[in-house]
Parts: sequence; structure tokens; C-alpha cells
Amino acid sequence: MAEAFARAYGSGVIEPASAGVYPALRIASDTLQAMAEKNLDLKGQSPKSVEQVDLSKFDLIVDMSGGLMEGIHKPPVEVWDVPDPIVLEYEEHRAVRDRIELLVKDLIRELSAERKTMHVLGFGR
Repeated sequence: MAEAFARAYGSGVIEPASAGVYPALRIASDTLQAMAEKNLDLKGQSPKSVEQVDLSKFDLIVDMSGGLMEGIHKPPVEVWDVPDPIVLEYEEHRAVRDRIELLVKDLIRELSAERKTMHVLGFGR
């Protein structure tokens, strides 16, 4: 979700990617539906493992995994307290989506004010 919001709102500010510690085989249908409500189509996207990612290519890691990436010093890690929506009822799933959207917009505003373009990895479970 964070990658989709970053692509939709952060052109020229964020070059996003996403990966997970325990990536699913496919994007959950609730996630597809929740993002479609925001007019964002995730078809064609697929979950990726953090093991497939070269962390040195990123300027910032956004950790939504409950702090699993804390302690990594290069690149810096920003921890977002966001529950994993996969285990939640649909209304709660939508609330997580909305929280992620706000966090992404805040990050974009912060980077825009600093006039930076960053390669950001969203890291989840």
C-alpha cells in the first residue's frame, strides 16, 4: 500500500519500493479492494522478499514490520507503527490503509520541504 501511495503522490520526491520479511504469495484481495477504493490499481504487483533487495540502493527504510529493521544504520530507518492488515477485518484493513496514506503524505511533505528526492524502501512483515 505504501509503495502505491508513494507512486501516486510522490512523483519527483520519492522513488519507492517495498519488500517484506515474510512476503505473501500474492496481494490479499482485501488490499486490492481497499486500494481500488482510492483509485489505485495494484494488479500486476506482487509481494517481494527483503532478501531480494539491495539495501544500499536506498536513502531511507520505512519499517512497518514492528521494528524488525531497527538497528540498521545505513540507510537510516524510520519506524511506522502500523498493524499488518492481512489479519484484520475489512473495516480495520481500510483504517490501516488510511493511516499508511497519511504517513506517506507526511513523508512526501517533509521531503518536499527539504527539497530532496529519496529512494525509499517500505519494509513490512
